[in-house]
Amino acid sequence: MKQALSIVCAVFMLTTSCGVLAQSAYPEKPVRIVVGFVPGAGADIIARLVGQKLNEFWGQPVIVENLPGAVGNLGAARVAKSAPDGYTLVSTGDAAMTTNVTLYGKQLPYDPVRDFAPVTLVALSTNILVVHPSVPARNIKELVALAKANPGKLSYATAGNGSSQHLGGELLKKRASIDMVHIPYKGAPLAMQDVLAGRVEMTFGNITQALPQVQSGKLRALAVTSLKRWPPVPDVPTVAESGYPGFEAVAWFGLLAPANTPNVIVQKLYQDILKALAMPDVRTRLTDTGLELVGRSPQEFAAQIKDEIVKKGQLIRDSGAKPD
Repeated sequence: MKQALSIVCAVFMLTTSCGVLAQSAYPEKPVRIVVGFVPGAGADIIARLVGQKLNEFWGQPVIVENLPGAVGNLGAARVAKSAPDGYTLVSTGDAAMTTNVTLYGKQLPYDPVRDFAPVTLVALSTNILVVHPSVPARNIKELVALAKANPGKLSYATAGNGSSQHLGGELLKKRASIDMVHIPYKGAPLAMQDVLAGRVEMTFGNITQALPQVQSGKLRALAVTSLKRWPPVPDVPTVAESGYPGFEAVAWFGLLAPANTPNVIVQKLYQDILKALAMPDVRTRLTDTGLELVGRSPQEFAAQIKDEIVKKGQLIRDSGAKPD
């Protein structure tokens, strides 16, 4: 009996060791990063820059595949159904992993918590509240006063229901007890176009897209939606310091693997991505696009996703928003 048990234990230890050795040799073939957005989007820029460095580290091709649609849902669904071996990853944003849970409900073809192994939160991107010059408000206090004096008459454009721009507007409405009209567009460029034309009073625009308009004098910046001031616009206050402590509505981008990907592979991916993010050329390229590099651990990233699903879900329900 003892001899048989010893043999079983020996076989178990051998197969376990072999499994670890096999995983430690990862990657032994090309790795694919699926991006749920069009080329040039934040998640795409990150995937290509990081992917290029991983290719150099590993000596293996890192292929970026764009699969846009449904605010990142299509790309996330593809990866959720992929083999949990570390050879298929997704580069995506906060909407696909948090707000879409409530926005799409049972129509969502994956579960962000159950179906993924978070690798790292790569970067944050703030939004900036900008108004058309015709709006007689030069700060948040004046905008809130204007909205209260004209309930339901001011409108704000966004990239769509469930976007960080939308949630920024809903959060301000809730915190300031004001009534503004949300006008969702199919993408940030269309939203910005109508604000520039004066057809809509304001937008919580992505800072990369909005900053040139502010610098040219075509739009006026009132506040950024991050907890701290953003380096490219140090003179623009945060909404939080403008009378609404704790106010935060930022977009983020991260990398995830399918659920049940071996932890040794997840940790290798995490460490190698951190190494890539620390390289000067990568840091410069990403910060120049308005991103703040983070590199949060798999455990921290997983906890953040769970927390945001709850918080953002309440905002979506309160707004009554439906999928675009």
